[in-house]
Amino acid sequence: MENSSPCPTDAPAIQVRGASKHYGAVRAVDGVDLEIGRGEVFGLIGHNGAGKSTLFKMLLGLVHPTAGDIRIHGAQVRGSGFRAVRRTIGYLPENVVLYDNLTGMETLRYFARLKGAPVGDCAGVLERVGLADAARRPVREYSKGMRQRLGFAQALLGAPQVLFLDEPTTGLDPEAIRGFYATLRALREQGVTMILSSHILAELQERVDRLAILSAGRVQAVGSVQALRERMALPLRLELATSRSGAAAVRAAIGTLPVSSQRWQGARFFGHFPREARMAVLAALAGLGSDLQDFRIHEPSLEDVFFGFAD
Repeated sequence: MENSSPCPTDAPAIQVRGASKHYGAVRAVDGVDLEIGRGEVFGLIGHNGAGKSTLFKMLLGLVHPTAGDIRIHGAQVRGSGFRAVRRTIGYLPENVVLYDNLTGMETLRYFARLKGAPVGDCAGVLERVGLADAARRPVREYSKGMRQRLGFAQALLGAPQVLFLDEPTTGLDPEAIRGFYATLRALREQGVTMILSSHILAELQERVDRLAILSAGRVQAVGSVQALRERMALPLRLELATSRSGAAAVRAAIGTLPVSSQRWQGARFFGHFPREARMAVLAALAGLGSDLQDFRIHEPSLEDVFFGFAD
């Protein structure tokens, strides 16, 4: 029997235990375990076919798992208590399907009535996503980016406590992407839990607290971007700029260090070194004085981390 007692405020917003979804011999999701904290911004990444969309649908109660247990705010997704929790969830699907003959305002009012959200909030939500001036235009006149923003608006109806966002910046221009993430920052300050799935890894890199990497329906790794970098032991990238007279001294200093993949381009040097050699590299660079004009040490990108785990 499902436990109907209130979920403690320090309990995870989302708990997934052994969740699987099989379609015959195809294991779309295969034994996933996850915990996502309240107010956490959590990323979900993987190749096409990794199981991200199926897992999203299972979390939303749209697809029943073959096995396992999924709870949101303590309520089992397949249980009777989930109906009330569902009203606190917002969802932006990867492909937003809207009625072309309705205006933006009519569309949002339609979704508000479906969700039981205050219809009077629609104007403010359209303002929030930058569609106030297009509220009375039919959706058939909307660009792809405007449709995406309208889809985001419906996800925001009813002040959701949990947001599922699947490829949320598809079709958005740079200004709209900046506005989208500004809205997410504001929601985070309000304690909203957010789960983002995106193929644009550079966008997620600095914007998620933690992430999970999926491959073949299984979770390959979970953690912050920095924790996953360290777990993979990926090398750091070194970039130097020498003075005209300092190239020989810089070459000599580099020769004492465990630097690989070395490449010179004029007065600029590029190479990689192990993470544990960071202090030795910094000490050697500090001793170069005016022979060195500039240097940069780059952490591996989220893309590097992703391919390290997913391949």
